[in-house]
Amino acid sequence: MRHRNDALSRLAGRHRTGTAGVLHDRDWAADVRASLRCAGVLLGLLLFVDWAAGSLTWWRCALWPAVALLLFLVLFPVRVSAGAGWLATRGLLRTRRVRTDLLIAVRPLDGVAQRLVLRDTLGNRVEIDPGTLIRNPGLWYLLDEGARVSEAAGTLLCGTTALHRLARRIDRETALGVFRASGLE
Repeated sequence: MRHRNDALSRLAGRHRTGTAGVLHDRDWAADVRASLRCAGVLLGLLLFVDWAAGSLTWWRCALWPAVALLLFLVLFPVRVSAGAGWLATRGLLRTRRVRTDLLIAVRPLDGVAQRLVLRDTLGNRVEIDPGTLIRNPGLWYLLDEGARVSEAAGTLLCGTTALHRLARRIDRETALGVFRASGLE
């Protein structure tokens, strides 16, 4: 005889397609608030300077919130989430998802903002900030676990060096955090 709990435990065990065991970026809400504050400060400064100069008109009063909204949209952070075998980024308009157990390439992009580009065998592509993985060890663990499966299967053709370099960086940051917390700096 089957019980309701048996069905729930079978469903909870499916981590590949369900939402059980999903981790999210812990700092995402704070980043959204920071971008909202920046947009609000810009709006306040624009309105104040325009008012102080005596040039505030109705159309300029309508223009400044549009400029502040544009700044908010530019600064709006993507939300990174991961589960067993996948990693996803969700922006304002689009969600991108990559299978970490089917990775074929991991490439770092250097520049003003560092990025890590992940590609899988299904043709999906995700760009994430390595700092997100450093601040969220759970996300890094799930990505690393999937990348190891890809590496063992032989599908990860490019990027093992970048992943190992990132792993050393995360280990170093974690050790420094433990030393700081214990007062052994």
